[in-house]
Amino acid sequence: MKTLYVRIVMTTIFVMIFSGLVSFLISNIYYHYKLKPYNDQKLTRMANEVKSFYEKNPSLTIQDYLENVGDLGYQVLLVDENEKQTFYGGSFKKSQLDRTTIESVLYGKVYHGIAKYPTNWFVTGFFDNSVINTIGVPINHGKNHYALFLRPNVELQFGELRILFSIILGLTILLSIVMVFISTRYIVKPIVKLTEATKIIAEGKYKIRLQIKRKDEIGKLANHFTKMTKKLDQIEQMRQEFVSNVSHEFQSPLTSIQGFSQSLQADDLTDEQRKTFSSIIEKESKRMSLLSKQLLVLASLDKEEEILQKTEYDVAEQIKQIIVTNEWSWRTKNLAIEMELAPTNIFADKNLLHQAWTNLIMNSIKFNKEGGLISVRLSNEHDMVTIEIKDTGIGISENDLPYIFNRFYIADKARMRKESSTGLGLAITKQIIELHNGEIHVESKLNEGSLFLIKIPQM
Repeated sequence: MKTLYVRIVMTTIFVMIFSGLVSFLISNIYYHYKLKPYNDQKLTRMANEVKSFYEKNPSLTIQDYLENVGDLGYQVLLVDENEKQTFYGGSFKKSQLDRTTIESVLYGKVYHGIAKYPTNWFVTGFFDNSVINTIGVPINHGKNHYALFLRPNVELQFGELRILFSIILGLTILLSIVMVFISTRYIVKPIVKLTEATKIIAEGKYKIRLQIKRKDEIGKLANHFTKMTKKLDQIEQMRQEFVSNVSHEFQSPLTSIQGFSQSLQADDLTDEQRKTFSSIIEKESKRMSLLSKQLLVLASLDKEEEILQKTEYDVAEQIKQIIVTNEWSWRTKNLAIEMELAPTNIFADKNLLHQAWTNLIMNSIKFNKEGGLISVRLSNEHDMVTIEIKDTGIGISENDLPYIFNRFYIADKARMRKESSTGLGLAITKQIIELHNGEIHVESKLNEGSLFLIKIPQM
């Protein structure tokens, strides 16, 4: 199986080769369709100047003249009326030329071999050393008629440059491949570290800190990975704490039930003692039942998969019903209730939100002072519903405030135990609100009361 390092190296080299071939192809097309006509015209002018100079200087011998032209960097083919061919300058690799072309030039026509040179995909015509890739012009010297075919001697004119460019190209390719190997290792190294880190996480070890200080995408990935490991570590600690808390919460009432059940078997108990022990057993059983129900709710909320069964209903009417249903509880403590609940329809899970409002309102009743006040307000703005539940109860200390939504967290343990609380109500409420894409915040001061502020989308 190929490693990521090998894949990146091979992909980069492939891209280099492919882009080189495509570049050469595009350059070749550009030459054939743009530069070739221009070169044809330029060499035609040069050939006509060679012809004109010779015809204006009849004292020159054509052989000496064309030898000098060849020495200047041109390849020349001279054909007389008897089709005798004489070459000057560099030799042609392909020297065959059809008779029709020669005769047409002898009779006064100009041969545009460069412009008419065949177009091929991967052959740049400028470098093809062939007689057909020339410019042909007629030369007349007295009674003698010649056909002159001329093209630049590319090897002579650009020989050193071609070597230089070849060296540059070769070194560029070689150094590019070396740099690809080096740079790819630099890129892959943090990924290798991430891979090793994931193996450690798979073993259940979450205390990992990656020393990667890059600011690119891999650096961001490493930072997010580190944050993820911290979160996993916190979740693992919470899981262990959760198991410990559940065990403790069940063990405590079970111990009480077991102990008082054994006490009930004694023969010397008075009726009052039997009633007291039975009352304690009943109370602890109810607490276990409540705890079991809340744990089931939390388990279903944790799944978060199609748990919401949304319908449209009046949330103000729902909150009023909860307050009326629990009238006996708040009247027993002589609490006053203030309500500002304008009819407001929302699209949400009616049953889950009923439990959320019940938890908050019952907490306001349970931890309020005798003769206190509970204020419930509902407002709607910009498609967001805001619910405020305020009480004048015992409040929450500043130290406890950040943790009240944690599962099994109990601020005033003595008071909570007296009120048969499990420490799960607010955790359930928060999760229900967040499942509806909402937010819940709390403001509270010890002995001054609490304000719970909930915002959820209307639809």
